[in-house]
Amino acid sequence: MSEAVHLLLSGDAELYQIIGRTLLISTVAAALAMIVGIPIGYALARGRFPGRTMLLSAMNTGMGMPPVVVGLIVWLLLTRSGPLGSLGLIYTKEAMILAQFVIATPLVVGFTAASIQSLPAELPDLLYVLGASRLRRLWIIAGEAQLGLLAAIMAGFGAVISEVGASMTVGGNLRGSTRVLTTAIVTETGRGNLPVALALGLLLLALSFGVNLLLTLIQQRQRS
Repeated sequence: MSEAVHLLLSGDAELYQIIGRTLLISTVAAALAMIVGIPIGYALARGRFPGRTMLLSAMNTGMGMPPVVVGLIVWLLLTRSGPLGSLGLIYTKEAMILAQFVIATPLVVGFTAASIQSLPAELPDLLYVLGASRLRRLWIIAGEAQLGLLAAIMAGFGAVISEVGASMTVGGNLRGSTRVLTTAIVTETGRGNLPVALALGLLLLALSFGVNLLLTLIQQRQRS
């Protein structure tokens, strides 16, 4: 712990850049997963269409997909010889955001679907009979499921900020460009700098705890 405090107080510009980069990439990826995943989760929870069960099963499978596999798939897409190689995104922050987005989205979809399905099945019809507009119905349903939706956001953010395999694969762990806390920990461990690696690990835990504490406070305030 003392080493972590010393690192923070040292004023090391590179360390603060790594922390900022970690927060930026993980927050953007989690936000995109929320924007895409919550509507999909709602559709899978309330919709009745062919292939729905297969899609739910695929999302549930994706919730446990190893991040390094996601990283490999994204790398194959973005590498120079891949179908998206012309975009020049490999070994960039954008590639890391894409990989983390793929990791987080199934989690957000799965948690959202579960929270919506836990509501009374007749709720949408009741709101319709009461004259609520479609937008109003969605807003009310989201309010009723807000505890589960916040859990979905926490799960998605927690998954991406702590993963290392995909970030290392598609980001390349480039100093000053794509190095984040998790890949920095791997680097320092490989160099034998265990005190620094442990300090970075504590900083990562503190960062993750701080964000999830904020979301938990919002969640519990809504509950009360």
